[in-house]
Amino acid sequence: MPSPADGLLIRRTDAGVATVTLNAPRARNALSLAMLDALAAAFDNIRHDHSIRCVVLSAEGPAFCAGHDLKELTAARAASDGGRAFFEDTMARCANVMRAIVALPQPVIAAVEGVATAAGCQLVATCDLAIAGEAAAFCTPGVDIGLFCSTPAVALARNVARKHAMEMLLTGERIDAATATRIGLVNRVVPTGGALTEALTLAHLIASKSTEAIRLGKKTFYAQIDAPLDAAYALASRAMVENLMRADAREGADAFIEKRPPRWRRDEPEAH
Repeated sequence: MPSPADGLLIRRTDAGVATVTLNAPRARNALSLAMLDALAAAFDNIRHDHSIRCVVLSAEGPAFCAGHDLKELTAARAASDGGRAFFEDTMARCANVMRAIVALPQPVIAAVEGVATAAGCQLVATCDLAIAGEAAAFCTPGVDIGLFCSTPAVALARNVARKHAMEMLLTGERIDAATATRIGLVNRVVPTGGALTEALTLAHLIASKSTEAIRLGKKTFYAQIDAPLDAAYALASRAMVENLMRADAREGADAFIEKRPPRWRRDEPEAH
C-alpha cells in the first residue's frame, strides 16, 4: 500500500520490497533541496525498518532525474555572498543522500526510464544495481554550461572505467542504455516501460535471500572495494567469519544438507 504522499515522493511496500518514486515530473524530478530532504527522510525511515529487505528507486514522468534544480541554484546567486552558502548546503545535502544509499543496509535498485542527467546520473551510479528501459539515456553535461560535474564524477568513477567516466564528464554527451550497460553503469536493459517491473522482479529475488547475509555483504563490499589488497582480504575474512557465526548461515547449511528450502530469519538481524 502507498504511504501518505508528501508530494515529492511516493512510497509503497510489498512483501519486503519498498518502492520509492520521485514524483516531480514537471520539474523533471530535479534534486531540489526539498527533494533531497524528502529522499534523506525516506532512506532514514527505511534504514530502521527491518521488514524492508530491498528498495527500488523509480520516477514519474519522462525523465528519471534532471540533476540539481538549476532555477533554484541560479536564484541563490542574488544573495549577498553570490550563492556560496546555498551552493555549499546543496552539495552537502546531496552528498549525504548519496552516502545514505551506500550505507543503507538494504540493496537499492534504480529503475530508469528517460534521461538521468548530472546529479541524476550520480543517483543511478550510487544505487547498488540499475535497470534501464531501452530509451533511457545518461549524461553529465555540466561542461555545456561551464560547470564540470565533479560530484557526479565521484559515483560515476566508482562504477565505470576511468576513461569512460572522463569521456562522459569532458564531453557532456548522452550515452544510451546499451552503452551504459556495456561500460558498467547499468546492469541490464529491458524494453521501454519495463524497467520498474524488471527491477521489482530482481528486488523480490534479493528479498528472498538471507537478510543477515545481504546486509553484512553490502556493508563489507563497500568497505573493501577501495582498500589495498591485503586490507581488503583481512576485512572480508573477518566478515566471512562473522557471517558464518550467524543464524542464517547455520540454517542455510543445514537446509542444503537436508535438501529443503531454508527458513531465513525475518526479524532484526543478530547483533555481534
